[in-house]
Amino acid sequence: MGVYKYIKQIWQKPKENLGDIWQQRLIKWRRQPSTVRIDRPTRLDRARALGYKAKQGYIVVRQRVPRGGHTRQKPSGGRRPRNYHRRLNLAIPYQVIAEQRAAKKYPNCEVLNSYYVAKDGKYYWYEIILVDVSHPVIRKDKTISWIAEKQHKGRAFRGLTSAAKKARGLAKKGKGAEKVRPSMRANKRRAK
Repeated sequence: MGVYKYIKQIWQKPKENLGDIWQQRLIKWRRQPSTVRIDRPTRLDRARALGYKAKQGYIVVRQRVPRGGHTRQKPSGGRRPRNYHRRLNLAIPYQVIAEQRAAKKYPNCEVLNSYYVAKDGKYYWYEIILVDVSHPVIRKDKTISWIAEKQHKGRAFRGLTSAAKKARGLAKKGKGAEKVRPSMRANKRRAK
C-alpha cells in the first residue's frame, strides 16, 4: 500500500486513530482566527486528489464556519407575524460558505477545491485550495492555466466549485435530474 492509502485509512476515523493529537489540534484551532493560511495540507491524500500541488501559486487556507441555524434580517417595516419568522434555511452547505469566505479574504486567488477537516459542537473546519491566477508559474502550467481565464473568475460565488455543483444537484445525471440543468430557476422560467 502507498502512503496516501495509509493517510486515507487514518482519516476515516480520525478521533480513534489520532487520539490526543486530534484533541490538541482542535483546541489550538479554536483559538486561531477563522481564516488561517497554512504551509501544507492537513489531509495530503485528499488535497492531492482534488488538484493540489506543492509548487508556487498554490495556497491552502483553513476556514472555520460556525455550526447551527441561520437567521434572516429583521423586517424593516410592518408588524405582521408572518414577517417575524427569523429562521433562514440556506440552499448551500457549510462547505460552500467556507469557500466563499476564503475567496473574499484572498481576492487575487480562485478557489480550486475544498475538503472537510474537522468539526466539534460549535464549528466546522474546511481546507480550501486556492490558486493565485496572476502567478507566472500557474500561467505556464498547462494543467491549471485554465483557472486564470476570465470565464472562471469568481467561481466560488457562482456555484462552479465541486461542492457547490453538488449542492445545485449537478452531480446527478439522467433520469430524475431533468430539472436541474442549467439551473432549477431557469427550468421554472422555461415552464412559464
